[in-house]
Amino acid sequence: MTRTAQRPLLFLDVDGPLIPFGATSRPHPTYETGPGAPGTGANPLLTRVNPQHGPRLAALPCELVWATTWMEDANTWIAPRIGLPPLPVVHWPDPSDADGADGREEQDERDGLHWKTRALVARAAGRPFVWVDDEITDTDRAWVAVHHPGPALLHRVDPRRGLADCDYTVVDAWLRGVAVTGDA
Repeated sequence: MTRTAQRPLLFLDVDGPLIPFGATSRPHPTYETGPGAPGTGANPLLTRVNPQHGPRLAALPCELVWATTWMEDANTWIAPRIGLPPLPVVHWPDPSDADGADGREEQDERDGLHWKTRALVARAAGRPFVWVDDEITDTDRAWVAVHHPGPALLHRVDPRRGLADCDYTVVDAWLRGVAVTGDA
C-alpha cells in the first residue's frame, strides 16, 4: 500500500463548512478572489468562501475528498477559489439504488441517520477518516462507531460561521493522533 493510500481521509462538505449560511448578528464576510478563480455568477454565495481554507486544508495530514451535493462542481467552483487541485468526489447512490428492496435508507432517515453516513463508511473501507459537515448528529456518530472498523472523527461545523480556527485545531490534532498511534 502506498503512503497516500494509508493516509486518513477527510470527507469535506461545502455548504456550511466552506460556505457559511444562516442567521447571524452581522453579515457574513465576503472575499475577493484572483483573476483565475471562477466568477460568482453561478452562485452569489461563492463570495463567502474564504480563500485561506485551501492552504489550511492542504496542510492537514490526510487525503481530501469532496463529500457534498456539489459533487464535481466543487472541483469547478470551489477548489480554484481556495487554491486546491481537483479532489476525488464521493458519488452518492441514487435514492432508488440506495433504498433497495428493504427500504434501508428510508428507515435510516426515520431513525435520524444522515443520508451520507452509509456511503462515507463504505467509501472509507476501513481507513481512518474525518467527516466535516454541518449536519452530523449523535446518531451518525453511534452508527459509525458500530459499522466502521477504523478510527473516525465526525466533526460538526456551525454553518453560521463555517470552518473556524477551533475546527482546524480539532481536526489536525485528531489526524496527527491517528498517525502517531499507527492507525493510518
